[in-house]
Amino acid sequence: METRETKPVIFLFTFPLQGHLNPMFQLANIFFNRGFSITVIHTEFNSPNSSNFPHFTFVSIRDGLSEPESYPDVIEILHDLNSKCVAPFGDCLKKLISEEPTAACVIVDALWYFTHDLTQKFDIPRIVLRTVNLSAFVAFSKFHVLREKGYLSLQETQADSPVPELPYLRMKDLPWFQTEDPRSGDKLQRGVMKSLKSSSGIIFNAIEDLESDQLDQALIEFPVPLFCIGPFHRYVSASSSSLLAHDMTCLSWLDKQETNSVIYASLGSIASIDESEFLEIAWGLRNSNQPFLWVVRPGLIHGKEWIEILPKGFIENLKGRGKIVKWAPQPEVLAHRATGGFLTHCGWNSTLEGICEAIPMICKPSFGDQRVNARYITDVWKIGLHLENKIERTKIESAVRTLMTSSEGEEIRKGIMPMKEIAEQCLKLGGSSFRNLENLIAYILSF
Repeated sequence: METRETKPVIFLFTFPLQGHLNPMFQLANIFFNRGFSITVIHTEFNSPNSSNFPHFTFVSIRDGLSEPESYPDVIEILHDLNSKCVAPFGDCLKKLISEEPTAACVIVDALWYFTHDLTQKFDIPRIVLRTVNLSAFVAFSKFHVLREKGYLSLQETQADSPVPELPYLRMKDLPWFQTEDPRSGDKLQRGVMKSLKSSSGIIFNAIEDLESDQLDQALIEFPVPLFCIGPFHRYVSASSSSLLAHDMTCLSWLDKQETNSVIYASLGSIASIDESEFLEIAWGLRNSNQPFLWVVRPGLIHGKEWIEILPKGFIENLKGRGKIVKWAPQPEVLAHRATGGFLTHCGWNSTLEGICEAIPMICKPSFGDQRVNARYITDVWKIGLHLENKIERTKIESAVRTLMTSSEGEEIRKGIMPMKEIAEQCLKLGGSSFRNLENLIAYILSF
């Protein structure tokens, strides 16, 4: 029987945000199923549930964070983590290498931009997981040029003007950091870009067949091997890496709905909205007269615990036509026969999961790569509708009805089917992701 000692070992350093934990653990399962032993390094902040992954070794490091509510924005948390985790990660890596001197490499999330010097010091190859698609990756790589040319300051005054360096995008589609200090976003981007370019390679949860022109651009910008091996969640049935408990009752509720009738609404794990925006979404969903499943996680609404600001009788008057949960098993929801549309923040994990199930989307992006993804969904791939500008109930109602019941919605539904087929074929023998994973494994074993 093969033992841990005879298996090649990979260290993975997870970043403690939900949208980054999911793809890293999916990647870990991919490698485990290809014969690697996995050691997961993680922070105490947003610590994953190790009992869900008994086949991995878990090592926790101190992060020195106070409660996240004390931080004015997410970017500050990122910088603080990159500062406070240097010494703990260095000590951890030194110890792990002493115990596993033949470890193949360490795979780090791209947001751990401090890790280059330490992995170089300990002479271990460092491969970076980038959790965006190629289009957003290229847009981020040109961030310094966009800033120098003043494009970022034109996102409001010339919102619909094209970006010459990024042909598919308008000024308002450019990546944007949710931070009170623009310099903080610039610092993050410089750190990430420097870390990526000095890495031994970059892994993407992406499908090169969907973005072949962007892959060519990425290869020009980055002189390191790039591996598009997505969609990660389609390789193996992985245990949950969710930081929130799934409300599984939503699946039995979906069982009672008609095929392709339900609009599923979820704005992700980080973005927040104010009370008025929440109420506009609530009334828009209700007035669409379409069955809906709505994820309202704790913390989604500024200053509110959950859905207590809904008008009295709102839930009761739905008469079972709508269900609101704190968190949902999203891949299972999107795969359910009753789900026919997806109101989404356009995070890449969610976008890719929607594509894999051929679920057309209504886009309400907030920050980061989400604006780029929304533009591609609506204007390049033409598999969704865009809710631009201020959230209004009438716009939400109209978008839901258009997507779910109109001829335009039917055309969008037909248009996403070839993309689902591409997502399926790329993993099969000879497919692009299949080949790229084989190349990645051979590359890691060559270290």
